[in-house]
Amino acid sequence: MTKTPGGQHARVYWRGGPSPASYMAKKLDVPQSGKVGTTISVATRYGQTERQYVKPRDPKTQAQMAIRSNLGRVSARWRALAEEQRRAWTLAAQDAHTRPRLGKSFRLTGCQLFIKINCARAALGLDQFDDPPKLPEFEPNPVGELSITNARGAITLKLSVPSAPAEYTVVLGAAPCSAGKYFVRHFTILGLLPEPDDGVSEITELYVARYGVPPAGSRVCIRTQQQINGWEDLPKQTSAVVPRA
Repeated sequence: MTKTPGGQHARVYWRGGPSPASYMAKKLDVPQSGKVGTTISVATRYGQTERQYVKPRDPKTQAQMAIRSNLGRVSARWRALAEEQRRAWTLAAQDAHTRPRLGKSFRLTGCQLFIKINCARAALGLDQFDDPPKLPEFEPNPVGELSITNARGAITLKLSVPSAPAEYTVVLGAAPCSAGKYFVRHFTILGLLPEPDDGVSEITELYVARYGVPPAGSRVCIRTQQQINGWEDLPKQTSAVVPRA
């Protein structure tokens, strides 16, 4: 419910449901994140917020089921390793940490590192590791800006690749959004970066296969992430607006 200038209250709907204002509120408190009872605390770029817990949708898409299948198979393999191999993963995990959350990061267990490395490789259809790979030194991601052309309705998406990237470079994309939107949260793996030609890699087929042809005037957001032996560097993001023909 929102308060109108005349003092009356009216219910506001947001794309078929209540607006975020009806179930989310800012809170003056220390940074926190997580669920307590039916309340979710989230530290957003706008400040500390609280919202009611809503059971997430589970559409069970092909991509979701593939990830769950990989997780199940990789987790089962941990139990099949030799004791010496599990010790080696535990030792290697001393140099591996979670992504920072609220300014804190924690060391992974051997099992967590095993699953992290092998699930990353399984997502690309690569062979699994029984022994932990060494932590590589990543060079800066050379993939540059996204450029989009529209030749009488024929949309083409290309990434600038001035130099050779790492062993495998994953391309992730988000659904087309408003041209005025720059912050996008949900990205999906589209595939591996195609071989560059003359310093340019075309990703039109990868994107269209997942999201269809983006409409003119919409913004397309792309991330690229280098992967070496299952280790991943931080994703690099670029975006462009689809021009009108």
